[in-house]
Amino acid sequence: MKKLILALVLSTFGIDVNAQNTAVKFAPIDASPLDIAYYPVNVAKAKKDDTSMPIIKVLYSRPAKKGREIFGVLEQFDKVWRLGANESTEISFNKAVTVGNKKLKPGKYSLFAIPNKDKWTIIINKQTDRWGAFTYDQTKDVVRVDMPVSKLEKAIEVFSITFADSSLGANLVMAWDTTQVILPMAFKK
Repeated sequence: MKKLILALVLSTFGIDVNAQNTAVKFAPIDASPLDIAYYPVNVAKAKKDDTSMPIIKVLYSRPAKKGREIFGVLEQFDKVWRLGANESTEISFNKAVTVGNKKLKPGKYSLFAIPNKDKWTIIINKQTDRWGAFTYDQTKDVVRVDMPVSKLEKAIEVFSITFADSSLGANLVMAWDTTQVILPMAFKK
């Protein structure tokens, strides 16, 4: 009798698992895929004996130009932008970092910008895990700093973020279309 009950339980479980597998719907590939930028740049590709860890990590979605006019049209001037697509861009610091004149504690923050023709206001905010800039709350800003825009000779098709070494720490480099903005970040190396 115990074997019969066990067989019934297992067969019921097996049918349930099978039914769940056929009902699952996976999302299609996103038009603006999620990407990660690290500082140091290749820290995620560390070899087996390398114990280095990222100092900064940025999670962001990468929208494409697709023939559109970007700044001033798609991303309007003087309006808060999530620095990418989909969820607001997230930046994590694993050690204290100074941006502008503000020292930030290690932790997870969101990253926004207010684009303009000649400068961007870069915003680091305490509120995370939100979609876009729709629920952006200025009272949760921890840093606001204006950075100049530089024009690129060749357009960047997909919004991109990377890091470049600097004598004080690292520069966060953001580019899309023919616009590039660099945000210096200082920390002890």
